[in-house]
Order: sequence, then C-alpha cells, then structure tokens
Amino acid sequence: MNVFFPSSCVPVTFCSFFIKLSPFIFTVYLKINSLTPCITNCLLLSQILTFVTIMSTLLDFGVKPYNHYGAYLKEKYKDKRVFKIIVDGNFTCPNRDGSKGYGGCAYCNVDSFTPDSARKLPTIKEQVEQGIERAVNSYRAEKFIIYFQPNTNTYAPVHYLKSMYDEALSIAPEHVVGLSVGTRPDCIDFEKVALLESYTDRYDVDLEMGMESIYNETLTRINRGCSHEELEKALDLVQNSKLDICVHTIFGFPWETREMMLRYAAEINRFPQIKFIKLHHLHIVEGSIMGVQFKREPFPVFSLEEYTDFLCEFIPLLRPDIIIQRTFGLADLDLLIAPNWGLGKSSIQSYIDKTLERRGAIQGSKYVSS
Repeated sequence: MNVFFPSSCVPVTFCSFFIKLSPFIFTVYLKINSLTPCITNCLLLSQILTFVTIMSTLLDFGVKPYNHYGAYLKEKYKDKRVFKIIVDGNFTCPNRDGSKGYGGCAYCNVDSFTPDSARKLPTIKEQVEQGIERAVNSYRAEKFIIYFQPNTNTYAPVHYLKSMYDEALSIAPEHVVGLSVGTRPDCIDFEKVALLESYTDRYDVDLEMGMESIYNETLTRINRGCSHEELEKALDLVQNSKLDICVHTIFGFPWETREMMLRYAAEINRFPQIKFIKLHHLHIVEGSIMGVQFKREPFPVFSLEEYTDFLCEFIPLLRPDIIIQRTFGLADLDLLIAPNWGLGKSSIQSYIDKTLERRGAIQGSKYVSS
C-alpha cells in the first residue's frame, strides 16, 4: 500500500489527528484519496465526517482494522456461510516417530487442539458427515472447507495422501468448496505440491505450514526437528504455485523478547507467496514437554491484555494484503494449564478487535516495502 498525501488534500498534521481518533477514518481517507487525489478539502472532510458518525458500529458489521479471514470468505463466496470441517487422518510427525526425533514439539499435545468429533470418529466419511451436520445445525453453514489439521498431513506417500483427500472431498461435493492441509515445511516436496495443485481446478486449496518461530535456537529448544531454512526452501518451492499459502506462528516463547517477536513480521513480509497467516499465543497444555517444565518451574505467559498490546504493535507491521485467519488460538480447557484468560472465543476476539480499533492499530500502517 502506497500512502501519499498530495498538497491539495488535508494536511498531514490533521491526518495525524484523525488517524489517532479512529483507524477507520484513516482507511476511508486513503481510499478516497486513491480514487480522487485532487479532491477538494471540503468534500474530503464531508465524506470523512459521514464515516465518523457510523464508526462506532463498524465492528458490529464485521469491518476490522486488519485484513481478516471472515470478510475474505464472505466476499469470495458471495455471502455464503463457509465453515471448516476438521478431519483427523491419523497422521503422525517426523519428530514423533523417530525419523527426526521423539516426543513431538515441546508445546504440543495434539488432543488439546483437536475437537472431540475428530478424535473419536473412526472414518474420514463419518468425520466429514458429522462435522457438516454440526456446522449446519450450530452455525447455519452452507459451504465447507475440508481441513486436515492434526499432526503432519503430508507425511505419507503421495498415493496414500490422494486416497485420503479424495475420500474427504467426495462427501457432499456440491457443498465443499475447499481443501486445507496443515503440515510441516520439511514434509513438502514437488510431488506433494503437484498433488495438491491437481485439486485447484475444482477447489480452493491452501497449504498451511508451521513456521512457529523464525529463530533456529527456538526451533531446537522446542524439539521442532525443522529449521527456518527448511521453511524458506518450502516457500521457494511454492513461489509460483496455484496453492494459497498460510503460515502459522507462535508468540510467547519465554526466551524470545518482544523485539525478537516483532521481527517475525519483516520475515513474513519477505515472501509474497504467503497469502494467509495464523497468529497464536503460546499455550501450556497437559501431556506436553513444556507442560512438565512449566509445572516444575513456571515461566511468564501472555495475559490477554499483554498479548493484545503486542498485537497492536505487530499487526501494523504486516503487509496489508496478507489475510489474517486467526489472531489467537484456543486449547481444550480440560488440558490447558496456562494461560487461562477466563473468556470464551467470541469475548476474546471482541476484546482484541475493539482494542485494535481504539488504538488505531491498522494492518500495514507501519509496513515498509523493501
């Protein structure tokens, strides 16, 4: 986004005033200015003031100070309600089965992030059918994205992956619009990319890779079994791909400073092939290595206020075209050790969004292209 303020328009000093007043006024200013750069001050101010009168209701209509996934889906699928159906393909990970280590990532207990419906259902067909039924009944969903989420969903031979994806996509084909596959950067190769691309003539396909941290020291300490250079290699592999690429980050490893975490933004911005991002705070859960470490010697974790304050600084650094799928994560309360924010998903999202709006934290407002 190229920000410019021609001399014929409102002075920068005044712009600074209403940028602080409301991020949405700033957004309106940029849009008006880009469409009619020679517009008179009077007309510009009139349009701005019109938006000021309704700015308090914009969040209620889904307008947020960042490029969010819900709005993207709504526009792409023409207001249809689109819902992800989580599928557990019973995969494992190379740092669990011994090929790269044992025990998995230090923060991870897969069950803590996987719904009961996906854990207990024995077949792909049952998982998809019951997931769709629940989404329709609970959320009035109309279209669906099949989401292979738990563990590493490309960690198998290509013919086996194809049979799994085909089976999941064959259920309710008239209502399924997408395939989403979560994996690790070291479990992607040319053949697997080609397989996923073979579905793009019928579905929107996104490949979600766990970046987690940009620091190899952190990746080693959390037993990731995968380096940041392997992520770079995977991103190079999909540079001109038809796939939509998503990366997943975790903020709050106790040895990483705020400044270190803020540098994630510049690293993510380097890769134009990254379309989506998921931002998560660190959870400490039962059954994980870090869970044991935390019980022995507790370390600081984000409070909701601290995490939101961090997002208010991080999100403005992100490229404005990146679509944020999540701003935080959730873990099963039965397994969660810390942090327990004591609020439900919608309340947490509302708090984050309102704080971002109030503080004028607009995605891309501090982004500097290289």
